[in-house]
Amino acid sequence: MKAKLDEMTLKEVREAGAVEVAVLPWGSCEPHGLHLPYGTDTFSAVRVGELACRKAVSSGARVALLPAIPFGYNGNQFAFPLTVSVKPTTQLAILRDVIESLAWHGIRKLLILNGHGGNEFRALLRELYPGSGCCIFLIDWWVLAEDAASRCFGRDSMTHAGKAETSWSLHLFPELVHPSWADEGEVRRPRLASVASGWAWMPRPWHSYTKSSGEGSPSGASPETGEKLVEEAAEKIAAFLAEFSAASVDDSFPY
Repeated sequence: MKAKLDEMTLKEVREAGAVEVAVLPWGSCEPHGLHLPYGTDTFSAVRVGELACRKAVSSGARVALLPAIPFGYNGNQFAFPLTVSVKPTTQLAILRDVIESLAWHGIRKLLILNGHGGNEFRALLRELYPGSGCCIFLIDWWVLAEDAASRCFGRDSMTHAGKAETSWSLHLFPELVHPSWADEGEVRRPRLASVASGWAWMPRPWHSYTKSSGEGSPSGASPETGEKLVEEAAEKIAAFLAEFSAASVDDSFPY
């Protein structure tokens, strides 16, 4: 059964019946090394979302995958050509409009399926929570693949355009991946020990951190490994969607 709204006709939407949960993939438009496309975050969120929604629908969940938002927050990457960024205030406005649109159709449950690490949604969802009338969850989908990535590659494989991301890209959209173009993804170490240790943070000027926009070598990436990572994440998302779809939402939800 279809779940991807932008590929469905009105006839199919009517026959599918009422929707309990809308899933909104959210990506970005930014470079991913020399070998992955600018739409990597968007494409991965959409295709993982589609797989998860199909699994959820097959178990009886009433879900729909909305068209993706292809622009994320990328204010630290403008030194790379054709990076496109939208401000958090713009993201908040988009979310308000989507929630209002869904309310017209009786949909009060929304999952944001995030594909981009620079999208910081938590503060936005806290602002939307009072008075929106919508129960909104957030999943950074790649986090659900971290355990599988560690088993396959060891630690530190979940880097920008590195082994894990290249693997799931080879599985999900191989026609857009160019492994022979990849470099080693060499990065510069921070000057401050506190930043290198990870307990002090600041926005990174990405062009100073990495010349190719990549972070770590993708050597060893494969579509077979990518399939394992995607399947593990999609299974978890599908189980969540089935549970969320069946849940009765009241003032004390989720408790």
